[in-house]
Amino acid sequence: MSSISCSRSVSRHGLNVFRLAAVTLIAAVLGACAQSSVIANKSELRPSLASGSYSLASFYSGGQRTASGEKFDPHGLTAAHRTLPFGTRIRVTNLTTGQSVTVRVNDRGPFVGGRAIDVSPSAARMLGITRQGVAKVKLDVVQ
Repeated sequence: MSSISCSRSVSRHGLNVFRLAAVTLIAAVLGACAQSSVIANKSELRPSLASGSYSLASFYSGGQRTASGEKFDPHGLTAAHRTLPFGTRIRVTNLTTGQSVTVRVNDRGPFVGGRAIDVSPSAARMLGITRQGVAKVKLDVVQ
């Protein structure tokens, strides 16, 4: 009788190992699907940014942390964009004044309709948009 209970125990163990392997495989496949939306070649972004004649930019003072987990630095040349990957560098050119600055995406936003990018206060000063708060800009992915 002990041989019967031993074989049942072995088969249950085998079934549990199989279930664990199946769950691990499914999790890996789902994880790979979630990562597929990340853009590997940032040069693919250029046409989507250039499609409009201009974009609207604003600036923000932010909170304690950005969406990337960094501490918000109002003196840094950073920006918030809804979809570009964190770390993407964008040259923002004020179409009225011609002033430009290169910023690094480290946050998400803007969350106001019609605006394409929020820049840090330091970048806003360099663009000359602190007085009016919003400006027509051209966006170019540089890296």
